[in-house]
Amino acid sequence: MHEQRLQIGNVSRRRVLQAGTLPLLGLSLSNLLAAKESNGPKLRRQKSCIFIFQYGGLSQLDSWDPKPNGPSETRGPYQPIATAVPGFRVGELMPKLAELANRYAVIRSMSHSVPIHDVANRMLLAGQSLPAMDAPSFGSIVTKLKPSTASLPSHVWLQKFGGGAMPPEATYTTGGWLGMAHAPLVIGMNHDDNPGTAGFRVKAFDAVDGITSDRLASRRQLLDQVEPAVFSNPQGDSLSRFRERAFDLLTGSASRQAFEVEREPDSVRERYGRNPFGQNLLLARRLIEAGVRLVNVVAWCGLAPGDKFLSLETWDMHGNGGVDIFGNGWNGLGWALPVCDTAVSALLLDLEQRGLLDETLVVLVGEFGRTPRISKGASAIGRDHWPNCYSAMLAGAGIRGGTIFGSSDTQAAYVKDRLVRPEDFAATLFHALDIPPETGISPDGFTVRASTGRVIAELF
Repeated sequence: MHEQRLQIGNVSRRRVLQAGTLPLLGLSLSNLLAAKESNGPKLRRQKSCIFIFQYGGLSQLDSWDPKPNGPSETRGPYQPIATAVPGFRVGELMPKLAELANRYAVIRSMSHSVPIHDVANRMLLAGQSLPAMDAPSFGSIVTKLKPSTASLPSHVWLQKFGGGAMPPEATYTTGGWLGMAHAPLVIGMNHDDNPGTAGFRVKAFDAVDGITSDRLASRRQLLDQVEPAVFSNPQGDSLSRFRERAFDLLTGSASRQAFEVEREPDSVRERYGRNPFGQNLLLARRLIEAGVRLVNVVAWCGLAPGDKFLSLETWDMHGNGGVDIFGNGWNGLGWALPVCDTAVSALLLDLEQRGLLDETLVVLVGEFGRTPRISKGASAIGRDHWPNCYSAMLAGAGIRGGTIFGSSDTQAAYVKDRLVRPEDFAATLFHALDIPPETGISPDGFTVRASTGRVIAELF
C-alpha cells in the first residue's frame, strides 16, 4: 500500500512499522479490511456483482445476435432458436439461457474502435474509451464506494488472465491509482488452479510457515493490549473489529468456508458443470452469498476431451491451434458455448432460488465481438477481432428481464441504433449497484467521477 494513502487514525503506516506491530496476526489483512470499509457507508446489505469476462471476445452472430439470412460467408452453421420472450431469438447452442430470457437483458449495440485485446480489456475493466494505465477498474471503484461489511475481502478475482491477449496485471490486480486497499484478492493463478481441478484449495489465507494457531492467538492477545494506545482514531473507532475479521479468515472460520466450494452437494456442482467456468461461478455465488461485494470471473471453459492446454483465451476464436471456431475443441463454440450456457443458466437460477438475484448484478461480456466474415486460416476457420458491434448480457439488481436494447445491421457488423460506449456500459452497471455514476472518487471528491457515461435507463 502506498504510505501516503493509508492512515490508521492519526498513525501513518510508517509509524506502525516503526512500532514493530505490522507482522502481528497478519495486520496487513486487517488494514486492508479497514481501508475498504472506511471509504463507504455502513448500511444494510447492499447490491453485489458477478462480472464474467468472456476473455477473447464472443462471436455476437453465433450467440446473442444471430443473422440467419446473411450470406454464407458470414452466417455460420448455427440456427437461431426461440426464447421465453416472444420475438427474441438466440443461437442454438444456448438452449438453457433461451429458456431464461425473461430473467436477463441483452445489449446488441456495444461498440468501440480498438481491435487489440490488451487495450480493449483495459477499456472494459476501466469503463473508459481511453483509460490511463493506472486507471482503477470497475471492481476497485465499486469496492471503494460500496465496500463489504462482512468478514471477507470486498473484491475477489477468480481465474487470472493468461496468454498474449491479457491486459497488464497492474490494471486489474491492483486498485490502480486508488491504491492496493482496493485491489482484488486473486484466486486461480494458472489454468490448473481452479475449483474444477481435483484437490483444489484456496491457499490465500494459509498462515506463514512456522506460525501456528497458538502463535496467532498469542499475537492477537498482544495486539489487544497495544491497540487502544496505538490504533485508536479521532472518531473513537479502532482496528479491533477489522483485526477480528482478519483473524476469522486466518483461522478457518465460517467466513473462510465461503471459499470452500467442495462443501456444495455433488448435485449442485454437476448443475454448474464440472469445469473451471462452472465451478468458478459456483464459487462466485458462495462468495456473494457470504458478503463479498464484487467477484470477477474469467470465463475459462477448460479443455474439451482430448485437448492439450494452449491458452486461457477460450473466446479468441481465430482457429487457434487448429481448432475450428465451429468445432468442439477448447477454442471452439461447439465446446465453449454449451459450457457457458450450462454454467450461467445454473447461476441465474441458483441466485433466484436463494433470493439473491434481485440484489446481485450478473454481467456477461467480452472485450469485443468477432468479424461477420468467417476467415479461412491455414489449418482452421475462425472469426477475427471486431469491436464495432457486439453484445452483452445483464441480469439481476433491477435489470428488466426480457429486454433487448439496441440493434445491429443485417450482418451484425455495425450498430444500427442506440450505440453503447464503454462509458455508458460502466455507468449502467454503477447505477444497477445503486452508485450514482457521477460520484467522485478522487481525493477532492469531484475531479474524477466513477463514470462519465450515460445510464441506459430503458434496462431498468
